[in-house]
Amino acid sequence: MLVSAEKMLKEAVAGKYAVGHFNINNLEWTKAILLTAQENNSPVILGVSEGAGKYMCGYKTVTAMVTAMLEELNITIPVALHLDHGSYEGAKKALEAGFSSIMFDGSHYNIEENIEKTKEIVALCHSKGVSVEAEVGAIGGEEDGVIGSGEIADPNECKKIADLGIDMLAAGIGNIHGKYPANWAGLSFETLAKIKELVGDMPIVLHGGTGIPEEMIKKAISLGVAKINVNTECQLAFADATRKYVEAGKDLEGKGFDPRKLLAPGTEGIKAIVKEKMEIFGSINKA
Repeated sequence: MLVSAEKMLKEAVAGKYAVGHFNINNLEWTKAILLTAQENNSPVILGVSEGAGKYMCGYKTVTAMVTAMLEELNITIPVALHLDHGSYEGAKKALEAGFSSIMFDGSHYNIEENIEKTKEIVALCHSKGVSVEAEVGAIGGEEDGVIGSGEIADPNECKKIADLGIDMLAAGIGNIHGKYPANWAGLSFETLAKIKELVGDMPIVLHGGTGIPEEMIKKAISLGVAKINVNTECQLAFADATRKYVEAGKDLEGKGFDPRKLLAPGTEGIKAIVKEKMEIFGSINKA
């Protein structure tokens, strides 16, 4: 059964670890992440961007697939199905489709409108026991057509959003989606510390988890980060393994062209990344 992310993240804050949010794009992605989480006894959050939701034939299809997979694979660890960077309308649609956690990204609005819309989404979601993530500042880079300016969050605005009753707060602290450039300045721990001081035990979300050095990840966790998003790294691992399979001519051997065989190396690549991240985040055996 799908669960809200609220309880797992509160436990992560108390235990000084982070829960991994791994984006899914199809059946292989979902199966790989769920099996790895189960094998490592780790809570997990399945993230779905609006673009990926559309690709997978809509939020209802995604919910049905994930719910059925939990039963068929006998998944017993806590699993949240989370809308990633949801628009105002997208958040409502995902909620209606049975998602157990919603991110409403109002960071592109002015703070007053962000507050107004976030407040409404919180009321709708909490009436159904669904957790809510909101964003202040902006995550740099591009993910599924969503382009962020990389604006550092204002801690005082973070406090205003946190006071609306959200369950987790995404704040721009220099993190970006996609690969980090060679001249990346790193995370602003000064900003993160100020936000933590103002929002207390509110779980903080770190988007753009791909490519952030392990020592930075662990420092961020020590400063209140309890949810870390990973997407690009899984995509790169999947693509690399699939490329090697094809370039080695494996798809031409016997029935190597069968999609179940063709996609298997990439799926194993995802599982390896997910396990590695869970080890770094400290969530293994925390389910």
